[in-house]
Amino acid sequence: MRTSGLTRQALRRHRWALLGPACTQTVSAAVISMMIMTAMSVDRSPLSAADRGSRPVVELLDTTSVFIGVSVYMSILVVGVTMNLAMGRQLHDVAVLRAIGSSPGQVRRSTARQAAVIAVPASVAGFLLAVPVGALWVAALRVHDVVPDAVRFTPHVLALPVALGVELATSLGGAFLAAVRTSRMRPAAALTETATGRRDVRPVRTTFGLVLVAAGVVLSAVLAGVAPEQAGDAAFFVMLAECVGVGMLGPLVLGAVAGMVRPVARRGLARIALEDLATMTRALSGALVPLVLATAFAAVKVASHTTAARVTGNADAAVDRWTDYSGTAVYCAFAAVAALTCFITVLVGRRGALATIQLTGATRQQIVRLVALQTVVVAATALVLAAAVAGATLLPVLHTSLGVWLPYVPPAVVAAGVVLVGAVVAAGMVVPAAVMTRRPPVEVVRIAT
Repeated sequence: MRTSGLTRQALRRHRWALLGPACTQTVSAAVISMMIMTAMSVDRSPLSAADRGSRPVVELLDTTSVFIGVSVYMSILVVGVTMNLAMGRQLHDVAVLRAIGSSPGQVRRSTARQAAVIAVPASVAGFLLAVPVGALWVAALRVHDVVPDAVRFTPHVLALPVALGVELATSLGGAFLAAVRTSRMRPAAALTETATGRRDVRPVRTTFGLVLVAAGVVLSAVLAGVAPEQAGDAAFFVMLAECVGVGMLGPLVLGAVAGMVRPVARRGLARIALEDLATMTRALSGALVPLVLATAFAAVKVASHTTAARVTGNADAAVDRWTDYSGTAVYCAFAAVAALTCFITVLVGRRGALATIQLTGATRQQIVRLVALQTVVVAATALVLAAAVAGATLLPVLHTSLGVWLPYVPPAVVAAGVVLVGAVVAAGMVVPAAVMTRRPPVEVVRIAT
């Protein structure tokens, strides 16, 4: 069978599973396009030499460069994660194709084609979305005196090919990485994994995750003794290493958390929820990367300002705070969409299992409560991991810049963060479960199989 035939079949049969990569690429293209057009709008505005060289304008241009880089990193990571989930949905088809003679190379090329086909319309949609969002953002920047009144957001078509090129490159790379393991699996092993719903965690993955977490901790310790500017610049790499490592260790972490909670839930719905969660730890770990990264990033940004104000007695400049917070909001929205699509992809893939539980006598309300209990475990795990990552990133920066080790975050901000994380996880798990269980379970099982 030709690679293009495999691709067409996958796009038709698994279009809902591929919605996750499509949403991620759309948001990534929107962020990249918005930042490029913002920088070009500032550059082409009729500004005086003094305004163009002012600190807020220079920092804004630096911010656009940083967020383009972050979007590229996130696109590679999250497209890889979402394509891996999509490939998990295609595992049965891949096993059959491998059994009739398809090579691993054909499977990998088909996966890359799927990512490329998705990337083109996603990039266009992201560019179109960036125009109104970018105009609103620049208008808000003017209101908060971050940029002079002469700056106006102007759409630039040049941003589209740049965003498309970035999305194609990152999507192909992420898709190729996602397809490596699946394409090499023996057909019998793939069919067994499809039947059991469990994917073994390879020692290589665990080792690499431990190495990344350890590297982040070591780098964090090194930053405690360097200049504040250098510590601040390198802090993001500490966070990135920790979060990717956490994602790779996610199945073990979620499994350990479920194991710790299991003695409390000896029977009933809670016990079923934890047992069912054990079958999803590998899939759910993919959503931990963007969720933990966004939560930790926001915590670091907020705590940096609030701790500085508490220690020095003087709040940072309003312009600096607003630039940091607005940029963080854009980034967190990107990561939240990525995490949300991961959760939805996992739950849609579980619709057959949920319907089977219904056929054994569980009501729709019980299914929703079961998933809600799983949501609490996943959200709590993500919050604890994010706090650990934020601490490893922030503590050396605070020590070098302010001479303190303990950050300060207002309780209201902590509460808001907990609510937002819980809302993202619930929207990705509880809401799909409530929607899917409205259909007769017999019909759902028939469609899923």
